[in-house]
Amino acid sequence: MSGVTESGVTESGAGGPGATGPGGTGPGGTGGGSLGRGFGWLWASYAVSTFGTRLAFDAFPLIAVLALNAGPAQVSALAAAGLAVGAVVAVPLGPWVEFRRKRPVMIASDLIRCAVLLTVPVAFAFGWLGFAQLLVVSVVVAAADITFRAAAGSCLKSLVRREDLLAANGRFEATSWTATMLGPPVGGAAVGLFGPVVTVAVDAVSHLLSALGIRAIGRGEPLPAYAGPARTSRLRSGDLLEGWRYVLTSPALRPLFFNTVLVNGLIMATAPLLAVLMLGDLGFAPWQYGLAFAVPCVGGLIGSRLAGPLVARFGEHRVLVTSGVLRVCWPVGLAFVGPGVPGLVLVMTVEFALITSVGVYNPVSATRRLELTPPDRVARTLTAWTISGKLTTAALTALWGILAALTGLRTAVALAGVLLLATPLLLPRRGVGSGPEGGRGSDSEEGGGSDPASAPRSGADPDPGQGTGSPSPVA
Repeated sequence: MSGVTESGVTESGAGGPGATGPGGTGPGGTGGGSLGRGFGWLWASYAVSTFGTRLAFDAFPLIAVLALNAGPAQVSALAAAGLAVGAVVAVPLGPWVEFRRKRPVMIASDLIRCAVLLTVPVAFAFGWLGFAQLLVVSVVVAAADITFRAAAGSCLKSLVRREDLLAANGRFEATSWTATMLGPPVGGAAVGLFGPVVTVAVDAVSHLLSALGIRAIGRGEPLPAYAGPARTSRLRSGDLLEGWRYVLTSPALRPLFFNTVLVNGLIMATAPLLAVLMLGDLGFAPWQYGLAFAVPCVGGLIGSRLAGPLVARFGEHRVLVTSGVLRVCWPVGLAFVGPGVPGLVLVMTVEFALITSVGVYNPVSATRRLELTPPDRVARTLTAWTISGKLTTAALTALWGILAALTGLRTAVALAGVLLLATPLLLPRRGVGSGPEGGRGSDSEEGGGSDPASAPRSGADPDPGQGTGSPSPVA
């Protein structure tokens, strides 16, 4: 669900001479002040692609279950293989993106996603669609998604001032949850009326419109100041691991990295199992399934609006840790979902509590991560972060598919929920340096973050609930 975030653009840090955004809301705000024309076009591009992807909510699992009669193991394999192989393919892309103009990379990634997604409805129309094609499309979309995110992180830092990063991320977060609230029920109704692949076609078109919006940012984009001819012509072997090296040696980013990767992986590992449980065993219709995860997204709107005021009052570190703890308290309740109205009410209640917590956590953590990462490492750091998240999610998804086959769907979902309760031990502690760009708020010692404006179906970062791909501009 993904799920969620950027004119004379220069690749300086936010607040540098190339940054725009007069009239910003200032630190801690998520208000309505202008953040600049360039940011406006990026936000519009994000909005249209997000609505397209949320409309295609869990599209590939739905296609696998409804059109190809896939079981839990196959659905889990589809989710895991697409993430894992796509992540491996994307390993060299982060360093490659780092030293190139970002907007052309983002446009190309959008166009690739559009083209490959369109092959699904075409193949379905001619009776050629098979499980193997869904796997290939998942891989290509995943690799293009990682590339897009790597470029978009640097783009955001250059388009808005440092003090406006939280406001920008808050707007992406609110947009993401609005799309998540409206898209799944509409997509579920569309699947019921027109078949399981129509939403994939809409998602493909949304990426085309996103590419046009990014192109409309206009004004030439120079090469990054740190990218000389030698860096753009070839990659160094050390560049491939630089993102991981920076994250793992940063006392501020490292705990957030491990916490985010594990929390997201455990939440997303249960997404295919819940799809099989609700659509299969419990007999919910696709529109009911979409509605169960759409209505609670109002919590994401509430959380994203509260993030700025909470940081201004209590400090970034306290808000980050508190929301990080709250977001893992609820998923264990999904193991007790039953049929009919009571089951829907239970899912909606659990998801509302989870998503409200995530709505606060996402923009705060995403802002902090960008603040802690120097401009010449943003793309590589975001690529390393996203690849690690996807590989972890793929491994846990495959493992949970096996667990479900051995122990049952409910037991596997419950086990993930219990393990999530231990993850706050990985959240950052006080007293760690804030990194190269300083902190914000009264408790700025800690950093890290998850994906800005990434709002997946169960409140995890960074992926869209194993749908057709995430539109999130930053990972």
